[in-house]
Amino acid sequence: MTSSNATPLSYKDAGVDIDAGDALVERIKPLAKKTMREGVLAGIGGFGALFEVPKRYKEPVLVSGTDGVGTKLRLAFEWNMHDTVGIDLVAMSVNDVLVQGAEPLFFLDYFACGKLDVDTAAAVVGGIAKGCELSGCALIGGETAEMPGMYPPGEYDLAGFAVGAVEKSKILTGRDVAPGDVVLGLASSGVHSNGFSLVRKCIERTGASNTVLPATLDGKPFKQALMEPTRLYVKNVLAALAVHPIKALAHITGGGLLENIPRVLPEGTAAHLVAGSWPQTELFAWLQKTAGIDDFEMNRTFNNGIGMVVVVDASNAAAVSATLQAAGETVYTIGKIAERGDGAAVVVS
Repeated sequence: MTSSNATPLSYKDAGVDIDAGDALVERIKPLAKKTMREGVLAGIGGFGALFEVPKRYKEPVLVSGTDGVGTKLRLAFEWNMHDTVGIDLVAMSVNDVLVQGAEPLFFLDYFACGKLDVDTAAAVVGGIAKGCELSGCALIGGETAEMPGMYPPGEYDLAGFAVGAVEKSKILTGRDVAPGDVVLGLASSGVHSNGFSLVRKCIERTGASNTVLPATLDGKPFKQALMEPTRLYVKNVLAALAVHPIKALAHITGGGLLENIPRVLPEGTAAHLVAGSWPQTELFAWLQKTAGIDDFEMNRTFNNGIGMVVVVDASNAAAVSATLQAAGETVYTIGKIAERGDGAAVVVS
């Protein structure tokens, strides 16, 4: 019953536009369709997405990962650049799944906002679909939450969830890593999606000092260089794994080289990286100079030019490097594994 003295209130009056949500779903469907692959039984539109692990796996182990985009989103809001953060969202999770030796199978996303702007949301989800397509991973479902009063106008948050599979006998744990092994570094595409709280401080510091921001960095317009999405290593690294014995992989995210490589090292070992064995890009040089930080802090905050680390036996290093380079990766030999002794787990000298 409604009160005769009160004007009826709809959900739209309360700030939730069901029609806009429906319009977004219709915009998303063809994007998600492009990501379909073997195993998908039911995707976008149902209450739950169904996926059958491919029968080529004899002893499949599921590997899952979840992540967000972090404060890189603030620049997306300020600069109205929404089409690449979805790729970041996918990359942060599928690259993590990859380091276990797993093939990403499917992905789900969560998009939350105060008021749904269909064009903005479609640009974001378009990036998510592109990231899934480039990773061979199905965008199988997700959630769009319109929550009035929870987010300021024009802002949103993202979370992503990836599930992959690996043969039980082929799980990468790093347990076989030993002194003498070679450390290869795969070039990053830029800052990726970590360290943006410091990136934003660098931009603020430049403005406060009335210094002009660089017009370009590494041949790209300044904003594009900073918003360049996280590199997706999945297809190229899986191809290398299929033909070479790789001992360990490390995705260089928050904590940089210094805190991510130790996650795949056995006790008693350390990675000795050679300073200068990979070039510092204009982007990272500008960040380091503007922030006024030393090399240690650069390697602990940012990927600093290396987005994925590959540890291999010395006898296989040249072949693995050649395979990855032929696939399109830029590969550097950046160090070796040694006995740890009393030193740090990662030493750059």
